[in-house]
Amino acid sequence: MLKIPIDLVRHALNGPTMGTRWSALFYAPAAIDPEPIRAALAESVDAVDRQMSTWKPESDLMRLNGAPVGTWVSIPSELMTVLEKGLEIGRLSNGAFDIGMGDVVSAWGFGPNEVSTQAIHATLGKERSLAHELLELDLDALSVRKLAPLALDLSGIAKGFAVDQMMAVLNRFEITDALVGLDGEMRGSGVRLDGRAWTVAIERPDYETRAPLSMIELTDAAVATSGDYRHWIETGGKRLSHTMDPALGGPLQDTPASVTVLAKTCMQADAWATAFMVSGQEKSAIWAKDLGLTAVFVHRDGDEVCQLHIGMPI
Repeated sequence: MLKIPIDLVRHALNGPTMGTRWSALFYAPAAIDPEPIRAALAESVDAVDRQMSTWKPESDLMRLNGAPVGTWVSIPSELMTVLEKGLEIGRLSNGAFDIGMGDVVSAWGFGPNEVSTQAIHATLGKERSLAHELLELDLDALSVRKLAPLALDLSGIAKGFAVDQMMAVLNRFEITDALVGLDGEMRGSGVRLDGRAWTVAIERPDYETRAPLSMIELTDAAVATSGDYRHWIETGGKRLSHTMDPALGGPLQDTPASVTVLAKTCMQADAWATAFMVSGQEKSAIWAKDLGLTAVFVHRDGDEVCQLHIGMPI
């Protein structure tokens, strides 16, 4: 197996963003100063946060959410890229992934606001249109307008996009062997120093502890996981996950413990992991085959967990 030249130095960089931490592990020539790379990586993820956060009232996304219906709003190119992909996956998944669930996310307290019983009653079971039916994009003018009241939330796709942006930064520095990540979203390029693929864990779906369930290898691919065990609320003695069901207008019921998706880009993997959680294995298997995706469904069976692979083999 071909190995990376021995004059390359291993770098492990990280920093805070979006309430979590970004990380980058890569090999670069010994003469390269890692500090400009660190600064560029930090700026790339912070730019996504500034544009797409629902926790920042001044973000471009919140400016769009607050704009009157029918008004064209100018947005940055990065936000346009994410909106375009979000609407595309919304259409392809028949609404299983929907970036227009901001009102529901907020009502259940998974955004910056507290749980609101009144807001829950207003959204739960409500017949609603999907974001790809209510949002019009002008790609050339970098402008967007809402055709009806709509609260956008990009928490199911923005982190994946941020990971892709990090890899783009490393590519600009001519770094081709790297593993970058943000929370549970990861993307690998090239190989490790020993010539082997990057190794990433699928996490055991435990509410209290963090432990690996199994391992997968990444070479020029990305991975993202959506699960019910990290962000949840408890009501009526039942844990409800942060993943929302567009058809219900509330948290998913009786979901898999987690779904991990492998794709070419992390933005794609991130969004499809949510869509697969919502749609279930049968529909997801069809989409995975048609789109060339790989997914791992993890289910609980009492104290045991089991995995089911669909799509391309790992």
